[in-house]
Amino acid sequence: MILSDFDLWNYIRSGRLKIDPFSEDIVRENGLDLKIGRQIARFNKNSQIFDTRLSDPTKFYTFEEGDSFLIQPHEHVLLHTMEYLALPKDLMGFVNLRSSFARIGLTVPPTIIDANFEGELTIELVGGDFPVKLYPGDRFLHVVFARLSSIVEKPYMGRYQGQRGVRLPSFK
Repeated sequence: MILSDFDLWNYIRSGRLKIDPFSEDIVRENGLDLKIGRQIARFNKNSQIFDTRLSDPTKFYTFEEGDSFLIQPHEHVLLHTMEYLALPKDLMGFVNLRSSFARIGLTVPPTIIDANFEGELTIELVGGDFPVKLYPGDRFLHVVFARLSSIVEKPYMGRYQGQRGVRLPSFK
């Protein structure tokens, strides 16, 4: 079942869904709007092969921090949310780009937040047909939460648990 704002408020007020920093304006009719964090990782364009078993991901990205980020046409970048989330074991989330950003050609691949995940989200963003300037603190993601039919038996405890800032891929 997808949670309404009423259900979200119950999860938040009871402390079962934790959001830090929290502001009331992120609670929407059927989800939360999350804000852009202050860090970005740009994919380095090169002809090196990324070997998922051997490569060091740090060699394939350039990190930046700032008051704004210019996304070039068709550029792939990693962004993170300003908010640190902690989900309970009976809740998961579907991450979507807010429609205003999609309407200017930006896209994000399908992303799921697993039950029991805790951390800031790292999201891949793909540029559209023209450059777009983004600002930390702007609402850019919409997360729709679904209550699971039961508490998960194997809650998320993966390699991205507790992440802050942009977290590069890990294949080990």
